[in-house]
Amino acid sequence: QVQLVESGGGLVQAGGSLSLSCVASGSIASINNMAWYRQAPGKQRELVAGISSGGSTNYVDSVKGRFTISRDNAKNTVYLQMSSLKPEDTAVYYCKADVGRQFSLGYKSYDYWGQGTQVTVSS
Repeated sequence: QVQLVESGGGLVQAGGSLSLSCVASGSIASINNMAWYRQAPGKQRELVAGISSGGSTNYVDSVKGRFTISRDNAKNTVYLQMSSLKPEDTAVYYCKADVGRQFSLGYKSYDYWGQGTQVTVSS
């Protein structure tokens, strides 16, 4: 079993900052790509930022220059530092990890999701 647990969401005024964390635990052989997604009410879930095991990052255009994704491979943790927050950043934020697991018959990777954390930005 693998679990992803997010923390750090909350209520902040426009222009403020928040930092999210997501820790992966369980039967993990390796973690490949990690990412943050968000889903606002009535909208589809969208990719916010991603980071490879080597540290390469990508961002959706709407958060470039404001959000920073990072990871600590020793702690199986991915972070999302958010600054200059806007009301349109309000959403439930989910982390996703591509986790490699070792079984008796070999190695296989699966995508796992966290339970989500609410971020609300007031105007």
